[in-house]
Amino acid sequence: MESMQTNLPNTAATIHWGIIGCGNVTELKSGPAFNKVPNSALIAVMRRDAEKAKDYATRHAVPKWYSNANELINDPTINSIYIATPPKYHEAYAIAALQAGKNVYVEKPMSTDIASCLRMQTVANNMGGKLCIAHYRRALPMFLQVKKLLADNTIGAIRAVTITMLQPDKSAQMENPATNWRVDPALAGGGLFYDLAPHQLDLVFYFFGKALGMQGFSANQAKLYAAEDIVTGTMLLNNNILFNGLWSFAAAESLHKDVFEIIGSAGKISFPVFGNEITVETEAGTEVLSFKQPTHIQQPMIEKIVQYFLNNGNNPCTAADAIQSMTAMEQFVYGHRKPTGSL
Repeated sequence: MESMQTNLPNTAATIHWGIIGCGNVTELKSGPAFNKVPNSALIAVMRRDAEKAKDYATRHAVPKWYSNANELINDPTINSIYIATPPKYHEAYAIAALQAGKNVYVEKPMSTDIASCLRMQTVANNMGGKLCIAHYRRALPMFLQVKKLLADNTIGAIRAVTITMLQPDKSAQMENPATNWRVDPALAGGGLFYDLAPHQLDLVFYFFGKALGMQGFSANQAKLYAAEDIVTGTMLLNNNILFNGLWSFAAAESLHKDVFEIIGSAGKISFPVFGNEITVETEAGTEVLSFKQPTHIQQPMIEKIVQYFLNNGNNPCTAADAIQSMTAMEQFVYGHRKPTGSL
């Protein structure tokens, strides 16, 4: 470890962050936000490649860097840890951090399977620790607006919810499938579905509550990597709302689609989960609501988490919240092949 400077924050009411896994996701989406949120400061980063850890710390003016996670976890100047490694490592790092008395913020998906998530949840409960999961879209103004439209009964009683995601096999995320951890089930739990669907499915449960039943199927059609590349899933939600989802990651380029659709007795709300517009259709006409996403897209969520860690707010995404989407993912992908956890 090296320290770049010694003028570390010394305020009791400040969340002092350490990042385990300062890779691409932390460059813009999350990392800089830790220093832009009130009562929050990024103190240290860790990556197994010492040169990359040092480079990140230098470029982002982070006081400390480590190449060993345990050293960062046991740094007495850090009280909260953000885990942004591939999902395989989430459990071990989260449990070590909780046992060290640190607050923990874990990237999505929470882990690679339900059993692992439950172990993390159990340790947090037993330790009285604070554990949050990075389903950060639930904190963005665009999706808060969808929740308000539903609360205002804008489209009447909800009848059905559908998600359709179609991507070509040569998407920007998949430049080199042979070395991409996102399609290695051992590291990610599944394929691109496990990388992208957590955001979508979390919104389903955020908007409509628990699932009463679910089933699904998956396959590897293009055989470009070991993981599934097509997934379908259905659920019965509260109030007899029916859900249907289709995810294909080997579709034609011309069919590229990202649509979340909510059908009601008096209209329809649709939007791309990875976009910035909501379309509302009712008998009064069609309205399009546009949003500008934050430069650091996790910043609104991090603001809520900091307040929670400071005992000034509720947990914005609990382990139980995340386990709902993990249960659906595991059931859709593996349910027809092996037993899954309970709902």
